[in-house]
Amino acid sequence: MGRVFESVGVVGLGTMGAGIAEVIARSGITVVGVEIDDEGVSRARSHIEYSTSRALAKGKLEGADRDALLERIRYTTSLADLADVDLVIEAVPESPELKAEIVAELDTITRPDVILASNTSSLSVTELGVHTTRPDKVIGMHFFNPAPVLTLMEVVRTVVTDPQVVPDVEAFAERIGKTPVVTGDRAGFIANALLFGYLNHAVRMYEQRYATREDLDAAMRYGCGYPMGPLALLDLIGLDTAYEILESMYRQSRDRLHAPAPLLKQMISAGLLGRKSARGFYTYEEPDSPTVVPDARSAGDAVQAGSARPVHTVAVVGTGTMARGIVEVFAKRGYDVLLRARSVPKAEEAIEAVRRSLDKAVSKGKLAQSDATDVLARITPVVEFSALAEADLAVEAVAEDIDIKREVFASLDAAVKQGAVLATTTSSLPVIECAAATSRPGDVIGMHFFNPAQVMKLVEVVSTVATEADVAATVREVCAKAGKHPVSCGDRAGFIVNALLFPYLNDAVKMLEAHYAEAADIDTAMKVGCNLPMGPFELLDVVGLDVSLAIQRTLYDEFREAGFAPAPLLEQLVTAGRLGRKTGKGFWDYG
Repeated sequence: MGRVFESVGVVGLGTMGAGIAEVIARSGITVVGVEIDDEGVSRARSHIEYSTSRALAKGKLEGADRDALLERIRYTTSLADLADVDLVIEAVPESPELKAEIVAELDTITRPDVILASNTSSLSVTELGVHTTRPDKVIGMHFFNPAPVLTLMEVVRTVVTDPQVVPDVEAFAERIGKTPVVTGDRAGFIANALLFGYLNHAVRMYEQRYATREDLDAAMRYGCGYPMGPLALLDLIGLDTAYEILESMYRQSRDRLHAPAPLLKQMISAGLLGRKSARGFYTYEEPDSPTVVPDARSAGDAVQAGSARPVHTVAVVGTGTMARGIVEVFAKRGYDVLLRARSVPKAEEAIEAVRRSLDKAVSKGKLAQSDATDVLARITPVVEFSALAEADLAVEAVAEDIDIKREVFASLDAAVKQGAVLATTTSSLPVIECAAATSRPGDVIGMHFFNPAQVMKLVEVVSTVATEADVAATVREVCAKAGKHPVSCGDRAGFIVNALLFPYLNDAVKMLEAHYAEAADIDTAMKVGCNLPMGPFELLDVVGLDVSLAIQRTLYDEFREAGFAPAPLLEQLVTAGRLGRKTGKGFWDYG
């Protein structure tokens, strides 16, 4: 039978501590809140009264329940008043010296069986434990901010944690309405360890002027369904906070990918801390405002320079899922589309697939039957490359094989009129290699659609060192007219989305491989704690572990970053034929 905590002490009643006290009291548990002085107590009381009054106004709390909640919290300025509580949670500022001093004093005040928990987000729980006579009763309970709203709690076990303490704390977390995930004691725990490596990588991309802040953020919102882009999220977190977390992670991991990007330190020195200072990667209306206002960096990037070339007819080479989706996208937006297939039956099969997609849209009331008929009338199947002569834009969407793509581009170069834009939909191959197969590399560009093309808004517009400015402008304009959101980037492995996404997924595999946390807890942490649409292992299974491994190898081969080397567990699962949903087994088993 596990322990039941009837009274809980909370030390430190700042924004986080006050939120934790409110959450616990809301669950019917008595709370003793400790602050350093009467002013701190007054501030904490006001914070909790304001927070609960908002909950009352929104109908999330009844008046009588609010009164009872407030009565359950007793305020004090003396740690000695925690002598009779069953559990203590310290939520003082992230100073290892201060936290150590607090737990050492709590060790002498509380009963020997009382669990001492730290709400630290990045410091070593093990190091805190050594300042007590009960390191087996010291554990991490990392709440997420704001505590009354966010449900994730990371329960951090150390190498000496009493095995019974973990399930007791998990049960307590569930009792107060939280979703607990269990993790080992390592900087960043689960959520921050995976999140901040990704955020740091995004800062490096921006620092290298690989893409604009707007395009980096839009790429992850539209390409991965993330609620916020990485730079906007850093502004929300606070650049100084992010820097401290990364520094802490780097001190423990010595992984260069955790070393804070130099730009972060420069921005912090200049007082650009994010929303709280009204300026960070973006500029805000006022301190703590979420409203972005235009600034000197809002003009866009050089890739957008140049007037667009006129595009009326689009050629699509290929008949696979992606090619068919692209054909449908352009035809729906009024473009005349030439669908080039290797044979007449292949062309007919592709057009039939487009017809079925349109019929589905009609049956759901998303498209009128007359419009579907008009869309199909705009699509002309062809077999010979010479039939593409008058295309203004030719989009190659064949297999991800550079030899096949080079062959297609050589044929397009010979057949299509001068001045036409030649684009490849590759997601991982060098665009410049396609361009090198032509006599007009300035007209060649990457146009990476996301699958399914009819649904996903993002298109990565990939310029090579040879791509003309007006070619990039043309593709961005065509994408916008086709209802897509274009983002510009340079021609290097992974472009924006894959280059940011797959190292994060690889880090998750390494975390599992090290028995640092279970797959279910890692997936839950990222979905509940970071509000991501899928956990890393769910996403890897959807993408396909073989596809993921190939992308990770490509990134490692290009950047030669030790941290990008594919996790051995990923290699082993692919070798074993566990490729994800398509084989019924991956990180998860599917029925």
